Amino acid sequence: MSLLERLNTDIKQAMKDKDKEKLSVLRMVKSSIQNESIKHGRDLSEEEELTVLSRELKQRKDSLQEFDKAGREDLVHKLQGEIAIVEHYMPEQLSEEDLSAIVQQTIAEVNANSKADMGKVMGALMPKVKGKADGSLVNKLVQQHLS
Repeated sequence: MSLLERLNTDIKQAMKDKDKEKLSVLRMVKSSIQNESIKHGRDLSEEEELTVLSRELKQRKDSLQEFDKAGREDLVHKLQGEIAIVEHYMPEQLSEEDLSAIVQQTIAEVNANSKADMGKVMGALMPKVKGKADGSLVNKLVQQHLS
């Protein structure tokens, strides 16, 4: 079942359950996927859908940090709920140990040995872990292994 089909099914269920928050988040995510599909002029691949989903999650996490800094607890709680809903559709996240092993393997593949090679490593690594790991964590681990 594709992501769009799962979203449609869950939107119907949220309507039946009268879950306004979940319904709103699912509609936003579905809308983003459909807008991206229209932009490309075709149906999106699973990887492209995952990219849109990752972008939606990142936007919410960034907003969460800003609201937290501003002391807006009401908005922080709302966004935490939205993040939980969006994360439900993301693939299972890699553990830090698994991610560290992939980072070391990629560093060896691209023959990197200093922080100057960070761009090469990140370029080769990100497609492998797309949607399965947070970019900031990946960046931190690459820096640790290259230093």
